[in-house]
Amino acid sequence: MRFYALLLPILLLLACGDTGGTVSASSGASTAPASAPGSANLESPNIRVEVAGAPLPGALLIGQLMEQQYRVDTARIDGNAIVFQRSEPYPQGHYYAYFSDGSGVQMLITEDQTFTMTASMPDAVGTMVVKGSQDNELLYEALRYENSQQDQFRNLGAQLRSASKGSPDYDRLQAERRALVDQRMAHLEGLYKQAPNSLFTSFKRGGQNPQLRDIRRPDGQVDEEGQVVAFRRDFWNGVNFNDDRLLRTPVIFNKLKRYIKELTPQNADSIKAASDFLIAKAIDKPDFFKFFANWITLQYEPGKSTVMDAEAIHVHMIQNYFTRERAFWSDSMTVFGLQQRADQMAYSLKGQAGPDITVPGLDGKGKRLYDLKKPYIAVFMYNPECDHCIEQTPKLTQAYQSLKNDLDVYAIALDTDAAKWKGFVQAYRLQPFTNVFDPTNRSIFKTYYVDNTPELYLLGPDRKIVAKNLKVEQLAQAIQMHKSR
Repeated sequence: MRFYALLLPILLLLACGDTGGTVSASSGASTAPASAPGSANLESPNIRVEVAGAPLPGALLIGQLMEQQYRVDTARIDGNAIVFQRSEPYPQGHYYAYFSDGSGVQMLITEDQTFTMTASMPDAVGTMVVKGSQDNELLYEALRYENSQQDQFRNLGAQLRSASKGSPDYDRLQAERRALVDQRMAHLEGLYKQAPNSLFTSFKRGGQNPQLRDIRRPDGQVDEEGQVVAFRRDFWNGVNFNDDRLLRTPVIFNKLKRYIKELTPQNADSIKAASDFLIAKAIDKPDFFKFFANWITLQYEPGKSTVMDAEAIHVHMIQNYFTRERAFWSDSMTVFGLQQRADQMAYSLKGQAGPDITVPGLDGKGKRLYDLKKPYIAVFMYNPECDHCIEQTPKLTQAYQSLKNDLDVYAIALDTDAAKWKGFVQAYRLQPFTNVFDPTNRSIFKTYYVDNTPELYLLGPDRKIVAKNLKVEQLAQAIQMHKSR
């Protein structure tokens, strides 16, 4: 396989954040940085955790930064307790005291980093006593209340699954479930009032789902599609984007992943619109903006997503958010490289007219793509020495035999020389195709974007790009699907 794309190591670095260090064999989390944002003007930590029944040796403090968990510190054993203590404060956020048997207790670390936690396994939540930290007192009060409702939610869920949708029983069970949710939210609101500016309040409020709106169609029936749209629009309402501490909790990454991957229809237009809607909320919040822009862009890196025409999302993100004015975390040369790459991709996105190109053929004369007359054109780009090309080319010649009434193949050799190109055409019997080669590659510059070879595009009767990044075995299906529209 030959790669032609400008790689994005800078994005990988930025999306992960500056956690540094190496992977811990015991926890699977990376080592914390020597210093981290959010640690200025905080007291030196002295956190004592005593959990009866938990193994003490090897206990770790595990933190989170955006989507990455990392090892922050190793516990010191003091009698029946583990102690996390050092001269430098921990960044404010959500943490786990992680034991060697895989068990753990969660905690919020804020400005006050001297507190004690005492509990017993296996019910650490139910038995937890916190002294010296209001955030953790409130956290465990909330967790205990949620645990007390679990059986009720579980039973209602089982009954709802067996009830007929729209029946009186179904409506009654739904009402009971809503009442339970209302009780939980009322309990949380009472806790929020005790510490409105706390990390606990930001953490728990930000992690809640919005209430499903009662949206009706003109005939009075529930508009489920409208409810889904409203739910997606309301999904971020509880998040305090002024509280950067949330980036060191699971809330933001979990919501981002669900919002983009589950709540948003997996097509380019929907994902672009959802991304713009979210980023507009965080465009003036540097840390949130940086995380959202990098994470979404990386998800739709060419070749890494099964979404049809993921390149359209990638190009949109780069062109709109990785500009000199907005990508404050990067230097101008990196931004220039990303923009140049996105510009090249933009010429060959699905739904656009396939660029008309003229490239010298075997006889040395220019062969114009649009001169081909059959309803569909496969633009096949390959390298004669590429292993995957050698594997896929015979499959293409075989598939062509059953598709030749509808299909022309415009085969472009890349990154080779004339002798190797001609030898490949002869050896793999490509004579039925229109075979072309430009040693300078100028003929296809800013036309058909090639992430790696082989690359296969399909153009329809109107010469718009029907599909791209195809495997040969997908070619017939792509043609049939387009015909049936």
